[in-house]
Amino acid sequence: MAKKSIVLLLVLVMLTSVFAGCSAAKSGKTVGVTMPTKSLQRWNEDGANVKAALEAKGYKVDLQYADNKQDVQNTQIENQITQGVDVLVIASIDGGALGGVLEQAKKAKIPVIAYDRLITNTDKCDYYATFDNYGVGKMQGEFIVSELGLDKGEKGPFSMECFGGDPGDNNAGLFNKGAMDVLQQYIDSGVLVVKSAQTKFPDQIAITNWESKGAQDRMDNLLTAYYADENIDVVLSPNDSLAQGIVASLKSAGYGSSSKPFPVLTGQDCDKINVGQIIRGEQSMSIFKDTRDLADQVIVMTNAILAGEEVPTNASYDNGVIEVPSYNCEIKFANKDNWKSLLVDSEYYELADIPDAK
Repeated sequence: MAKKSIVLLLVLVMLTSVFAGCSAAKSGKTVGVTMPTKSLQRWNEDGANVKAALEAKGYKVDLQYADNKQDVQNTQIENQITQGVDVLVIASIDGGALGGVLEQAKKAKIPVIAYDRLITNTDKCDYYATFDNYGVGKMQGEFIVSELGLDKGEKGPFSMECFGGDPGDNNAGLFNKGAMDVLQQYIDSGVLVVKSAQTKFPDQIAITNWESKGAQDRMDNLLTAYYADENIDVVLSPNDSLAQGIVASLKSAGYGSSSKPFPVLTGQDCDKINVGQIIRGEQSMSIFKDTRDLADQVIVMTNAILAGEEVPTNASYDNGVIEVPSYNCEIKFANKDNWKSLLVDSEYYELADIPDAK
């Protein structure tokens, strides 16, 4: 009996040592995380979620924000490489402007995970954690079709204007392509009428840095030039920061009454301000990308990379040089009917955080 007890004790000691060693090894690993800016709600939440998730697994995290300045982000990444981080997680400002600094990462044998925005024109992008960004635009286009009843034969014509995101963000092109692949047939048939004739991304509709002010200024100009004597029916906005500017412009132009109702307006990210806009009827929908899921996927990728195991992927993206192994997380949309169950009941937000929520 005594021998069995001693053997059991030795086994327990050995197992404890193994697990302690694993924990110590993980806690000694550092992940460098760079986000584009603190000026948009979503990137603050992404950064916080990724940092908390990594630290909960025992990693050290160096989290940096670059104020939408590419030279600042490059310097931040260079510093992380110099510090000897074990993995880089990068939400790029301009996905095509990181080739030089990532050569340094390659020489230092530091794996790179592109976070939500694809890093392009380089072979030094090892993995990509994202959402189905083409699917985001497609879902926005399908929402417009459904809201107007185009899929049921409504002929309109309905007036529409299109907005695009930052031209340096690879996702902006995917959002636009997904939406226009749905809507172009209705534009071609005359059911949707773009009075400005501005539909080309990025040449005509891109908004630099996804700035609300840029969207507001452009919407002001469109309303003045083309809609002085009639209401606009639809505005395709790829994300919520642009939708905020568009709503501000519409309000200034007198929209929000029975004679001048708000147009169908899309968005993305479910920012708190925009959920309030949805509740008040100023915005029609927003794509929900649960950043907790994206943070969890970064954990899975990081764990697999550092353990030398196969990294789980379910897609790939051509970045202009290589096909980047990728993982697409699920997307949904929030509107006036489901925002509470989708965003509050899931504990993504607290009810008190959302303007005009009840």
